[in-house]
Amino acid sequence: MKEDNINLGKVQKAPENFLDQAGIKKVFAEGKEGRRGFIRSAFAAAAAGVAAPMAMAQGNPVPTEGGDPNILNLPEHATNLGQGVATEGYGKPSKYEANLQRRQSPGLTQTTQASVSFAPLQSLFGIVTPSGLHFERHHQGWWDIDPSKHRFMINGLVKTPKVFTMDEIMRLPSVSRFHFIECGANTAVDWGNVAVPTVQYTHGMLSCSEFTGVPLITLLELAGVDLKKGKFVLAEGGDGSSMTRTIPMSLITSGEVIVAYGQNGEMLRPENGYPLRLVVPGVQGVSWVKYLRRVEVGDMPYAAKDEAVHYMDLQPSGLHRQYTNIQECKSVVTTPSGGQVLLDKGFYNVTGLAWSGRGKIKHVDVSTDGGRNWRRARLETPVLSKALTRFNLDWVWDGKPAIIQSRATDETGYVQPTYQQLRAVRGTRSIYHNNAIQSWLVQENGEVKNVQVS
Repeated sequence: MKEDNINLGKVQKAPENFLDQAGIKKVFAEGKEGRRGFIRSAFAAAAAGVAAPMAMAQGNPVPTEGGDPNILNLPEHATNLGQGVATEGYGKPSKYEANLQRRQSPGLTQTTQASVSFAPLQSLFGIVTPSGLHFERHHQGWWDIDPSKHRFMINGLVKTPKVFTMDEIMRLPSVSRFHFIECGANTAVDWGNVAVPTVQYTHGMLSCSEFTGVPLITLLELAGVDLKKGKFVLAEGGDGSSMTRTIPMSLITSGEVIVAYGQNGEMLRPENGYPLRLVVPGVQGVSWVKYLRRVEVGDMPYAAKDEAVHYMDLQPSGLHRQYTNIQECKSVVTTPSGGQVLLDKGFYNVTGLAWSGRGKIKHVDVSTDGGRNWRRARLETPVLSKALTRFNLDWVWDGKPAIIQSRATDETGYVQPTYQQLRAVRGTRSIYHNNAIQSWLVQENGEVKNVQVS
């Protein structure tokens, strides 16, 4: 690419928080009637209202004549003393990034204690999600638990039941690994048709962090676990919902499952399970039990409430698939994506994220014509097992309509399906494990919309 013959394109950010409280109430009312159009119309109004000021604020355009004052005049920060060291004992983002937040789902539930907040994937770089932007899913609200009073118990098919304090766990040899966590219901709203406008709401129940803790197998061995009879464990959380999940022993004996207290170099945040949570790489987020208080070893699956009633996959036949825990290979383009606007023709870096619960991402292909033709994207390093992988592709937009898609393939050879392929097997009435190819329509005016290609 040469600067003198290809313009560098500019992207206008998507509007955030496009529904106020009155709008959310209307979503609930229309949702009961099976309608979703209000969400899209509210987003369109929000986008129209902020488009012009956003473009000006984002670009701070250079004057057409007279020179750029941002170059010609020394700014205040170049001529005065700044703030002192450790003015903030715990660092905060810039005030100019205050709009970058996780957002609550518009219309998911009527109580914030049993709801979701979505990570702003469209504005993040690399593969690590900042702890303060990590998505949330709670069934009974979050707690800031006193670690000195927290206890972790191991019982069941073990020689000596054990109770550990946090100090005892943190004195044991630890491991640190990068892994993604994705809610099984991520992208659920688009099973039947397009429902929400931006990647934050379509795919934002997804995050990736470096987790630190003790392999669960280490703690089980300290209790004398019976690995001949013990085929499963039941993990129990300490919040009001008493979230309990069955974990196959095969995952635990591999050493992958971690009893974690650390995230991104510090202690877990309260919203993410402080002081202790389970990390189960590649498995849907509900099994990453927060506020972990107990693990029981047993000889069969436990069929707990959220395994026998929820978190099952409805099939077209009317039957349900149970214990479908693995998050299959999936990807999404984060720029350009829904709600953004391409302000000029020219060069753009198409970028996004890919992940698989079965291992590493092998490659990602990107299409700009709705899947007719595909080009191999560049994978940023590191490419880690059961972690997010960042991909990039050079693209020159000619100002004509384009449909941008990404298709990931993992190291097992599994290829991310189209909606047509997925629905042929799963129908349209499912909730969980939607890993279909996402499509973004770039219109002639540069606006990017969520669409589905049949």
